[in-house]
Amino acid sequence: MRNAFGLLGACVVSAVVIAAVWYWTSSPRADAAAPPQTVNARKAEPLPVVAAKPAVPDVEVTAALSAPAPAKPAAPVQAKCANPDALGVSRVVVADTTGGPGFGFQQFKQLDFLTEKEVVLTFDDGPWPTTPSVLKSLAEECTKATFFPVGKHSTYHPEILKQVYNAGHTVGSHTWSHAHLDSKKLTEAQVKEEIEKGFSAIKMAIGTAPAPFFRFPGLQHTPASVDYLGTRNIAMFSTDVDSFDFKSRDAAQIVTNVMTKLDKTGKGIILMHDLQKRTAEALPTLLRRLKAGGYKVVHMKAKVQLETLAEYDALLIKDMKLPAVASRPVSSVIQTVTE
Repeated sequence: MRNAFGLLGACVVSAVVIAAVWYWTSSPRADAAAPPQTVNARKAEPLPVVAAKPAVPDVEVTAALSAPAPAKPAAPVQAKCANPDALGVSRVVVADTTGGPGFGFQQFKQLDFLTEKEVVLTFDDGPWPTTPSVLKSLAEECTKATFFPVGKHSTYHPEILKQVYNAGHTVGSHTWSHAHLDSKKLTEAQVKEEIEKGFSAIKMAIGTAPAPFFRFPGLQHTPASVDYLGTRNIAMFSTDVDSFDFKSRDAAQIVTNVMTKLDKTGKGIILMHDLQKRTAEALPTLLRRLKAGGYKVVHMKAKVQLETLAEYDALLIKDMKLPAVASRPVSSVIQTVTE
């Protein structure tokens, strides 16, 4: 009996051992469930699709990084008028220059926007050392004008033209060199250069885009030049009252010329020249006479400023032999460190 129980126990133990071995060898082990994988053995996972960006040439990247941030010119400060009896400004008008409209009945008779006793003050040929005196007289009467400077003169006296702009006057253009654009000696390309280079020079002087206002030197134009200004959406200015200040013998004659013609027309765009010393001398009296005669000044502005053409901006810098750094504001080049 004892031998029988011993044999049974041995059989049970053997069965348990066999079962354990079978279980151990047939069941997956924890460390074998995820064997280490090499890079080559791993299944590639799909990467997110990113749209390819076009390659930018190195020269464009360099130019973009090195280009100075454009200086934003300060807006003209409109000081409160200290003269209670000033001529002042009766109204401000904004001109939409789309298509190149013409103003001034001596040549352009389509747009009659002035009412009786209204005048627009305009000055050609500056900036010049006489211009600050003109600005002083206008400031004393708290009134505004439109200036048509010559491009070359703007490179001679940029600080004076900046005074004109900062005083709140409208700044247009009068060509690059005061060339008469009706001359048969000028090619079409030269006429275009006179117009565009003049605007580029004025932009450089005042530090911002000028108004798309243009006056032909000698009031001489051609159908081709008129058409071109139309494509650039630049308004053309003639006159209603020419002061003939450039050939007047003295300041008194300038005043007489203007007032006599105004009394006949009753209103109009007045043409003067801030280049002329006699005009600077006549202006205080003329402005007083306008006030006494019941005339009112209309200040003309442009709906949008003119975007100059890059090729003529570059041509101006090249012709003047200016370094590229000239386009940077003075404050970014020179700074005071001690005083």
